[in-house]
Amino acid sequence: MPGSGDTMLYEILDDRFRTGRCANGDDRLEKLYGDCRWAEGPVYLPAWRQLIWSDIPNDRMLRWDEETGAVSVFRRQAGHSNGNTLDREGRLISCEQGNRRVTRTEPDGTVTVLADRYEGKRLNSPNDAVVRSDGSVWFSDPDFGITSDYEGFRAEPELDGLNVYRIDPGTGEVRLVADCFGAPNGLVFSPDERQLYVSDTRARVIHVFDVRDDGTLSDGEVFARAADGTGSFDNLRFDDGGRLWAAAMEGGVHCYDPDGTLIGRLNIPEPVSNIAFGGPKNNRLFITATTSLYSVVMGVTGLPRVARRA
Repeated sequence: MPGSGDTMLYEILDDRFRTGRCANGDDRLEKLYGDCRWAEGPVYLPAWRQLIWSDIPNDRMLRWDEETGAVSVFRRQAGHSNGNTLDREGRLISCEQGNRRVTRTEPDGTVTVLADRYEGKRLNSPNDAVVRSDGSVWFSDPDFGITSDYEGFRAEPELDGLNVYRIDPGTGEVRLVADCFGAPNGLVFSPDERQLYVSDTRARVIHVFDVRDDGTLSDGEVFARAADGTGSFDNLRFDDGGRLWAAAMEGGVHCYDPDGTLIGRLNIPEPVSNIAFGGPKNNRLFITATTSLYSVVMGVTGLPRVARRA
C-alpha cells in the first residue's frame, strides 16, 4: 500500500514533504542485494532495464536485472570504480578510483579513457561524474582511493588540492573548475543546468555554484549543512519538482526544498552512499548503503534521464 505520512521509512520534517507527495510511495524498502563490502555508484540503464553499481573494495561492478531480479557481475577488476552515470548516447561513464581515471564504456565493450591527468599530473581518485547537455563531463577528484589500499591503491598525491574538473566534449581538455573543498564528492546540475551542486564529505556541506556561459563556475555558496548527528553527504539527485535528494550516510536520504530547507528523510538501516532514480517511469529510487542495494518506488519522479540541450 502507498505511504501517506510518517512511517519507519519516511520522516516528515516540513509539511512541504507531505504536500509534495514525497512520502506517497512504497511504505517499506525492498532489499535487492546484500553481499557488498562498500556499495556505490548506482546507474539505471533504461534500454536494458538493469541497474549497474560498484562494489569498491571487491573491485567489481554488479548488475541487477529488473525483469528477473537476478544479480550478476558486470565487470571484475573494474579499477575500484566508484560513481557511474550515462552520457547523452547512453554510454556508461565510470570514475575508477584505483586507476585514477574517468572512462567511457563503448557499445562494443571497449573502454575509452576520458581523463587521467591534469596538467601532466595524475588525478587523485575520481569519485563521481555528471554529464551536461552540451556533452561535457564534470567530475570530482577527492583522495579516497589513494589514502589506503582498501578502495584503491595507496599513493602520494601529485596534484595540489582536491578539486572538481570539466572535460571538454570537443577537445577532451581537462579544466579545473572548483578547488575549495575538503573532499568533493557528489555532483548534480540543477534542472535548468544553470547551477552545479557539489557535496563536500569532510566539510559536511553541499555547495552550489552558478555555471557561466563559458563553462566556468562562480565562487559558490553553501546550500545545506549536515546537522549534528545526521551524517555527511555523498551523491545528489534532483526530482522533477526541483527538490534535491542527498545520500547522507548515517542520516539516510535527505530531501531539500529548492530554498535549502531540509523537509524530510528516508530512514535506511545502513549508512547511505549513493542514490539514483530509475525504473520505467523514473520514479524508483535505488539506494546503495554499505553492503546492500535497496529500492523504493516513490511518489515523486526523477529528472528526465537525458538533459535537454541548453
